[in-house]
Amino acid sequence: MQSLLSISISLLVGLMLSRVAKLLKLPAVTAYLVAGILVGPYVLGALGVPGLGFISLEDVGSYSIICDVALGFIAFSIGNEFRLSQLKRIGKQATVVGIFQAVVATLVVDVALIALHFAMPDKLPLTAAIVLGAIASATAPAATLMVVKQYKAKGPLTEILLPVVALDDAVGLVVFAISYGVAKALKSGRVDAVSVIVEPLLEVILSLLLGAIMGFIFNYCERFFHSRSKRMSLSIGFVLLTIALSMIKLEVFGVHIAFSSLLVCMMLGTVFCNICDFSEELMERVDRWTAPLFVLFFVLSGAELELSVFGDFMIVLIGIVYIIARSAGKYSGAFASAKFSGCDDKIVKYLGITLLPQAGVALGMAIKARELGTEGTIIANITLFAVLVYEIFGPVLTKWALMRAGDIQPEGKTSARHEHIKKMSPEKAEKHTKNMK
Repeated sequence: MQSLLSISISLLVGLMLSRVAKLLKLPAVTAYLVAGILVGPYVLGALGVPGLGFISLEDVGSYSIICDVALGFIAFSIGNEFRLSQLKRIGKQATVVGIFQAVVATLVVDVALIALHFAMPDKLPLTAAIVLGAIASATAPAATLMVVKQYKAKGPLTEILLPVVALDDAVGLVVFAISYGVAKALKSGRVDAVSVIVEPLLEVILSLLLGAIMGFIFNYCERFFHSRSKRMSLSIGFVLLTIALSMIKLEVFGVHIAFSSLLVCMMLGTVFCNICDFSEELMERVDRWTAPLFVLFFVLSGAELELSVFGDFMIVLIGIVYIIARSAGKYSGAFASAKFSGCDDKIVKYLGITLLPQAGVALGMAIKARELGTEGTIIANITLFAVLVYEIFGPVLTKWALMRAGDIQPEGKTSARHEHIKKMSPEKAEKHTKNMK
């Protein structure tokens, strides 16, 4: 009962606040994150009433399966953006921008934080500065995708944005693994080529391979079903199965083998949408099913944010430097690479702004970095501070950039109720309108 109560309250509070966000002309994802803070351990949860909010961060963590599943479906949806017909137009540009902006963000943050390390070495260790630079490369695909869907964004900027965000995660995983390996080497005094080079490359390659295999099996199984409901059920089952398989971890001859659920599910969606004739229709139906799941994901993400990090002045100071440096790196990297690859002027000007949101992948990296001990705790706290800021303001900036680029039209947001009224006879429509008043 307690779990159902917590989930239902989270969902309802998130939905109610989205109405307030609409009045303030803010993206719904921002409302969901704020709702998470309200039902989290620092507000409603502080009352200590089980079920009425989340009473602790451990309580929020017990619902991590919801977040894992939501991220899997988000990656699956992003895979739909890698259709060959579309990649022929923007594939080269998306690849150049996706790699370059992630690397530039890492370098800019590394320079800024290493300089800060020399200014106050007792507060920011060199290993923490290096790892934080790698974490800076990650962009949150979930927040970006939600803004695109909510406002039905469509245009040149949106077309290149989603593939870039997807590539960003692949690059980020490799950069983080290398930086994390260097940090461990500095801490222990021993360089391990396997963990620095071999394991991250294996993770990316094996993740893409597993996703491709699951995509072909998925397409084969779809042939045995003809009703829309059963096809949708099979689709959901395959995404859940793929998420489960991506959680497998092995050790072979001393080499740790792991998968990235984001890359695996993204590849699943990419292969399926390119070989299945009715994939677009099926993707739309799956998107409708996952709507409440995504709301819960963002509310839980908001509840996970540790507001206590605001109480440490040094964490806030380092966090501010990190945010400024990462924002500058993302924007300048996207600007330069988009200009170099011949993108539209609006893409050159606004793409970098849409790459600022940061959440799930960055938090995952921060959790991994906790293994460094004291330095890991510093990394986690600074990342949490940055995520809190980026997740509140990032979606707003993404919406603004898409509007300025012309990808979001004023009439792009429609009301299902109004659409239903349009289909009624004039007499029923008039009566329904009066009842609404």
